[in-house]
Amino acid sequence: MGCIIRYTDKAMTEPELIREQQIPTRAPDLVVAADPNGKWPVRQISQRLAQWLGLGDLEVGDRDLRELLADVTPGLDHLAEEVARGAEPLRGISVNFLGDKGRKLLADVLAGGWSGEGWQQIFFYFRLPPTGLAKPYEPTSRYGLVGGSPGMQEVFRKIALYAATDASVVVTGETGSGKELVARALHEQSSRRDHPFVAVNCSAISSELLESELFGHEKGAFTGAVRSHKGRFERAHRGTIFLDEVGDMPEPAQVKLLRVLEEGLLERVGSEKPLLVDVRIIAATNVPLERAVQQGRFRADLYHRLAVLRIHLPALRQRVEDIPLLVEHFLTLFQRKYGRTIVRLTSEALSLLKAYLWPGNVRELRNVLERVFIENQSEVIGARAFREWVLERQDFSPGDWGPDRLNSEAASLALPYPLGNERVLLSRPDRLQLTASVTSPSGIPNRTTQPVNLDVATIRKAWQAAKGNLSAAARLLGVHRATLYRYLQKHGLSRQDLCG
Repeated sequence: MGCIIRYTDKAMTEPELIREQQIPTRAPDLVVAADPNGKWPVRQISQRLAQWLGLGDLEVGDRDLRELLADVTPGLDHLAEEVARGAEPLRGISVNFLGDKGRKLLADVLAGGWSGEGWQQIFFYFRLPPTGLAKPYEPTSRYGLVGGSPGMQEVFRKIALYAATDASVVVTGETGSGKELVARALHEQSSRRDHPFVAVNCSAISSELLESELFGHEKGAFTGAVRSHKGRFERAHRGTIFLDEVGDMPEPAQVKLLRVLEEGLLERVGSEKPLLVDVRIIAATNVPLERAVQQGRFRADLYHRLAVLRIHLPALRQRVEDIPLLVEHFLTLFQRKYGRTIVRLTSEALSLLKAYLWPGNVRELRNVLERVFIENQSEVIGARAFREWVLERQDFSPGDWGPDRLNSEAASLALPYPLGNERVLLSRPDRLQLTASVTSPSGIPNRTTQPVNLDVATIRKAWQAAKGNLSAAARLLGVHRATLYRYLQKHGLSRQDLCG
């Protein structure tokens, strides 16, 4: 049953907790529950945080943190999970709130006590960054990864923290975001750096051969096995193995992988003699492993042993401020590769790249820049150099990605094309214009780059199409939910008014 989150200044901390973890004496700005099912229901939000983010009265009903505050890097659920696992409190983490009321805040995250209902509290305390002070130095390039955004700074922080351990790591992120670079960085910064780093793409090897490729086989184990074969785990002994697309691993291989994680033992196909291996495992996936566990495609016990630590790479469209840094980095690489000098892109060209959603992420950006670098003959690349690419991207304009599609099992973490409620690259090749005048089949315009002016009839139509779900209605209208709340207040609309 739904409820209204009440703004309150009443502290929920206990004196012992305040002394032990040095929690501020004021009330937390955000309180979430550490749900054992992997969800983070929001229990409390402060008035000042709501004002900072431009939020009105939020109608929730144990709404998940990832839904209520979705456009945030790093994800608040990832910070909550890190603290809930028993880690030290997080202090001064730079958090970037995107959307209509974009704002950067510093966050302290602490594990609280237990509520009367039996759920553990996770406390978030937000504060404004200091003004008039020199900003602490934050490198924009580490380990082959480039970015100065809060999301990438969080990735750098976790790499430095996790590299010193032997715990297994799951790296999540969309295709092309750089998951293997993170795995290599963890290896190069660890005590295993002088030993092998072995990468395996589990989806690129047939299920019949994957077990043999990972764990090896003995001569005569199957037809065609004319000699003994040392598997990837043996080759990675005392080093690191990177299992890309681990969610596609077949059941028999999952069983053997679990034994390696638990006991450090493996058996070659066709052998009964266990071999002892010392390997750190880093896995990557572009789809949620939790969903694969629910669908019975991935073992729950393996998931819990594998996902001890987690690093999430934000999509490029979530860190557009990094695009100029990436462009500069790639131009430098191409100058060395091709022996030519192209010093920069024009501001119009950069604006064009920033307006695109990059479904292929950093890999797609690199490929586009390399293509234009080869084709361009001057020292400066302008927007017109991307004209042919703009025409090609038109063919990939998305159809309707409404709430029903997003909530279906077919929707994955790595969407193949941009969402219909986000900006898309469309054709105006004569002017290289980026626009987003897409209209969904329901007749409700999707998000555009132009200011919105929502009338009562449009809001009511979206509300009814979304079956009374405010977040879904905002997606259909192509606006942030906070914008929709403001228009509801502006027009004096309630739920009863919208149902009429």
